[in-house]
Amino acid sequence: MIRLHLPSTLLLGACLALAFAPAKAADGYDPWPGLVQDIFNNKAMQDGTNVLSIEMPTRAEDASVVPVTLRSKLSPADERRIKTITLVIDQNPAPMAAKFTLGADANVTAISTRVRVNNYTDVHAVAELTDGQLYVVKTFVKASGGCSAPAAKNPDEAKARIGQMRYRQFTQSSDGATSGIREAQVMVGHPNNSGLQMDQVTQLYIPAFFIDRLTLSQDGSLVLSIEGGISISEDPNIRFTYVSNGAKQFHAEAKDTQGHVFEHDWPADGSGT
Repeated sequence: MIRLHLPSTLLLGACLALAFAPAKAADGYDPWPGLVQDIFNNKAMQDGTNVLSIEMPTRAEDASVVPVTLRSKLSPADERRIKTITLVIDQNPAPMAAKFTLGADANVTAISTRVRVNNYTDVHAVAELTDGQLYVVKTFVKASGGCSAPAAKNPDEAKARIGQMRYRQFTQSSDGATSGIREAQVMVGHPNNSGLQMDQVTQLYIPAFFIDRLTLSQDGSLVLSIEGGISISEDPNIRFTYVSNGAKQFHAEAKDTQGHVFEHDWPADGSGT
């Protein structure tokens, strides 16, 4: 599991500096080379245009809930498969937003979620394939203040929803039914506090508190696991396509930074809470 370990005083100072920085990054400053070194150990990257796409709005309506969709572009005839996808929001206080590990037999081809964007920024998606190579694509998003934006729910409401899970299956076309391809969504109630938000009553910063691991499986076989950070929006939700292995149950397990563990099972063909 990839995490950034920094002294709390250093992290707070960096977060505050970024939170109140101008919306547009300083001209000429490109953090990406340093992030390649810190996150990927300077491993060489190939152009991922034919491997992966990243879809985000050019200008975000709400910087605290910016939709992002990652899609595989590998052809069915390609013997390679995507093992992991790392989402990096270059100008965020903690740039590595999430790392998705795809189940070996689940054939996950699309992943959607919502993220916080703190500044005008490049957003990179890096796919690791079974050929051992890294492939990168990027887009640019205009947004400001997403990491420090107040929570949508009041603290009592947010606390009452912690750990509540919902699972939804979406109707597939006849081709999907024949091929076993399914589309589903898992939602977890959690404030996912970034550490940059201020309590409107006490005027103190709310400590970071977020889901840092979500694992989704069908009858014990991994579909998708997510290592998340402060850039994932409040009440995390993940929508994805996958191939059913005939499982009867779908299982979700979430862990947060305070050690809480939340689990739920649903019939694989249904939806529910």
